[in-house]
Parts: sequence; C-alpha cells; structure tokens
Amino acid sequence: MNLALVDFDHTVTTCDTYARFLRGIATPEQLAGAKWSVGPWLAGYRLGLVSAAALRIRVTRLVFAGRTTQEVEAAGLCYADEVLPGLLRPDMMERITWHRGQGDTVVVVSGSLDAYLRPWCERHGLELVCNRLESSNGRLTGHYLDGDRGAHKAADIRARYDLARYPRIHAYGDSREDRPMLALAHERWYRGRRIG
Repeated sequence: MNLALVDFDHTVTTCDTYARFLRGIATPEQLAGAKWSVGPWLAGYRLGLVSAAALRIRVTRLVFAGRTTQEVEAAGLCYADEVLPGLLRPDMMERITWHRGQGDTVVVVSGSLDAYLRPWCERHGLELVCNRLESSNGRLTGHYLDGDRGAHKAADIRARYDLARYPRIHAYGDSREDRPMLALAHERWYRGRRIG
C-alpha cells in the first residue's frame, strides 16, 4: 500500500474553495467592510508581499469570531454537498479513484477548513490534514486550533504518518506551500505535470 498526498484548492478543484466558502458565509456587514479590512491584504498577497497563511488568518478572524460552531458546521456540510461537486477537476478525481483502487492511503492535505473538507473527505473515503477552527463554549474564537497549518503541511504529515512504511509516496500540489510536501514524495506532480 502506497501513500498519496493531495493538496485540495487548485489541485483537486478549479479554484480557491476557501474564498468561496468565506464569501458565502460572511454577513452583509462583513462583506461591505472587507473592501477596507481585507482588500489591502489581498493586494499584498497578489503581489507576493503577504503569505497565504497571513491572509487566511486575517479573514478567518474577521468572518468566524463569535459565530456558533453549529452554524459553521451546517454551512460546511451544505457547501460540501452542493458547491464542491461543481468545482472538482475530473482528471484529479480519476487519479484519486485510481489510488483508492490500488489500496493506497489517500490524504487530502490543505490549508482550507475542516468544516467542509471533513464531510467531503468522509464521503470519498479519504483521510484529511487541514486547518481546524478553535471554539470555546460552542462559539468560534476566530483563530485556528493549533495555528494555521497551511505552511506546516510536511510537518503535519510526518507527525501523523510513518513515511518509512510506504513503499512509494505520491504527492500532488500547485503552490509554494506544497513544495515541502512534494519533497517527501517519490513521485511528484505540480500543477498537473509530473516533476519527479
């Protein structure tokens, strides 16, 4: 049995699913204020001056702080059921199906949220390493549990899986955050192309 490590956004999907989830769950007031509170950070990200992790931390705090865990979990389940199926790349879904048919352990490794990734992965028989929201007394704090994990993909994989027990490791990614994860693999795919 081999191990397949698969990034989610822009690898399994055609777009950034987290941004779409945020736009769908944000209140009208949050959306109106985002132009000023998130806009400069987004511009910095596009210019390469702000990391994806820093941007995620900021928007996560703005959108989720004070919300109930139940509300976000319900929204995540709905998003997994109704939105994600239309955003999937058929070629990557075929690749995931192939790995599962080989008996491989397939792990989605993402900087996105468990609120929608967990139900989606459970439905497809996949394991998951991703960001989780912190809560206290049924309300979200606006922070990630254990901090943003997007930049720590390789460390989280090593902590959870004994890589030496897998004869072959495959990894699929599309961004700078994925490069340390790709370095763990024997067979690497970057933006749809095999690079090693």
